[in-house]
Amino acid sequence: MITVHHLNNSRSQRILWLLEELGTGYDIKFYTRDTTTNLAPPELKAVHPLGKSPVIEDGDLKVAESGAVTDYLIRTYGNGALAPAPGTPLHEAYLEWLHFAEGSAMLPFMLALYTGRLGNAAAPLKPRIDEQVGSHLAFFDAELGDNEWLVGNALSGADIMMSFVAEIAATRGPIADFPRILDYAKRIQARPAWRAALERGGPYALTLPA
Repeated sequence: MITVHHLNNSRSQRILWLLEELGTGYDIKFYTRDTTTNLAPPELKAVHPLGKSPVIEDGDLKVAESGAVTDYLIRTYGNGALAPAPGTPLHEAYLEWLHFAEGSAMLPFMLALYTGRLGNAAAPLKPRIDEQVGSHLAFFDAELGDNEWLVGNALSGADIMMSFVAEIAATRGPIADFPRILDYAKRIQARPAWRAALERGGPYALTLPA
């Protein structure tokens, strides 16, 4: 049985969604952010030295990092679902999105979060951070276009990974400029598997209004 080390209001929510989409059984070990600092509790460092989530355990195997977890679960339990066939152009596009989500898209949002705590001291950095948030969302929006899903217009691990970016943009970003991303986030959160993951995982701050 897979165990998901799940931190509230974190990237691990998308791993719960993925497991529900796969129909794979799993257990959850819950961790709660400090109400003052919003940081993960020290207990997570007993699971992984960085004290971050998600981390999964599958028998003797432990996997961290959302992209690696997503890739492992789809390869191991997907039975050909949620990923284009290896060796195809669509598979290469799929891999790009798996890496883009954390390697590029989330960095401007994280910079905005951290510098936002500096008040006026962050003023020199804000225009550049805002430009980077906007340019990454513009790329995301253009690549999505009028499709329902990112790769081959079929739900895949690319959407699992980009769901967190879409949710952050929809709740804390300049989403008025990117209505297609907002619709995409709503489409994700309307899926029965996403709703089942929410029920199992508990309250999630990035849940959009119905």
